[in-house]
Amino acid sequence: MSDMWSGGCQCGAVRYEIAAAEVLTLVCCHCRECQRQSASAFGMSLILPRAAFALVQGHLQSFQWRSERGTARRGNFCPTCGVRIYNDDAEAGSWVSVKAGTLDDTSILDPVGHLWTKRAQPWVSLPEELLLYPAEPETDDAINAAYQKRTRP
Repeated sequence: MSDMWSGGCQCGAVRYEIAAAEVLTLVCCHCRECQRQSASAFGMSLILPRAAFALVQGHLQSFQWRSERGTARRGNFCPTCGVRIYNDDAEAGSWVSVKAGTLDDTSILDPVGHLWTKRAQPWVSLPEELLLYPAEPETDDAINAAYQKRTRP
């Protein structure tokens, strides 16, 4: 596994790097917002400290909304092609949720859990061996621990 993972938007105007060792977890989310954002059945998110993310080319635009739990969220996207790069809770937040499909090499992705399964499309099969949450868990401790166990032997 490389120390740095790189990715970017569809048109190539935005490029970023993340410190792989700093990733806290990788999850799939089935909430309606992630379904809309991904234009699919769910979204995949790499959760990491803000300091582990570096924008290396281009600039991002953003918009804000309230999550299903009522918390303020911000989506950061390429102003040219519209691809969402990451979500966060604004500048004061300590984490970012990088949209995993924007990585250059997505073959490294192996989610440890699924969130908002009560909103999952009925045709999606959820692996029983992963962590499954009907909504958003109260804490991320179990999800983070599962990812750390899998990626840091």
